[in-house]
Amino acid sequence: QVQLVESGGGLVQPGGSLRLSCAASGFTFSRYAMSWYRQAPGKERELVASITGAGYSFKYADSLKGRFTISRDNAKNTVYLQMNSLKPKDTAVYYCNAEFTFFGVRDDYWGQGTQVTVSS
Repeated sequence: QVQLVESGGGLVQPGGSLRLSCAASGFTFSRYAMSWYRQAPGKERELVASITGAGYSFKYADSLKGRFTISRDNAKNTVYLQMNSLKPKDTAVYYCNAEFTFFGVRDDYWGQGTQVTVSS
């Protein structure tokens, strides 16, 4: 049974910080690249950051300008997103994603999301 459970969202002042966590179970966590996506009201879902299975390679959305950091702890089957210098435009539902592609077939899972609200 595959599960991805996000936590750590909430209300924060502009300039503040939050750390999101995603606890995974039901699959071989270390084989999957992990990503954080976000979706604001009325907007399309967008990629925030990704990390490879071994944790050696990272990708970030250019618009974040180094404010966010993704990390993972394979011993704990958990991926994190550290968010600093938060801005009102960061307000969105943040989703955890796990993906693995083998012979052109993509296997992916999604969490239910956690709300992040940055006050104006």
